[in-house]
Amino acid sequence: MSGVPYAGMLGGRDAAKVIAETPVRLGMILDGLSTAEIEARPAPGKWSVREIIAHLADCEIAWSWRLRQVYGEDNVLIQPFEQDAWAKVYDAYTLDAAWATFRALRAWNLAFVEALTEEDKNKGYTHPERGEERLWTLVEIMAGHDLHHLRGLGR
Repeated sequence: MSGVPYAGMLGGRDAAKVIAETPVRLGMILDGLSTAEIEARPAPGKWSVREIIAHLADCEIAWSWRLRQVYGEDNVLIQPFEQDAWAKVYDAYTLDAAWATFRALRAWNLAFVEALTEEDKNKGYTHPERGEERLWTLVEIMAGHDLHHLRGLGR
């Protein structure tokens, strides 16, 4: 799994448990921040907390599609996306909208993930840059991605 993004972030943790815990952990972070802290960029070119939550909501949309496409179709070639291009419109999203979107989609995706059988988890797909992977790899990427951003938020 060395070529898989965020693979090292899991450190042996259960990916499904990590994605289930992320909304709780994010909620605790958000509850303690002022509007100024939510909008502040930690450094030039870095995202604010609001933008990170918008990014997580965008990623949840991508995970939703990828998980279901791999689950329901054969010979799937998933497509990468350019996060910086998607981020160009983040000023249009309020924190409340991004947070609500993330939480709703994460709950939906978590229910989907928890319903997967071992056979489902092993269903294959192709990533154009990394080659053959299995559906559960997507869940591991989700979890590692969560941990990456939680670490970036200092949690």
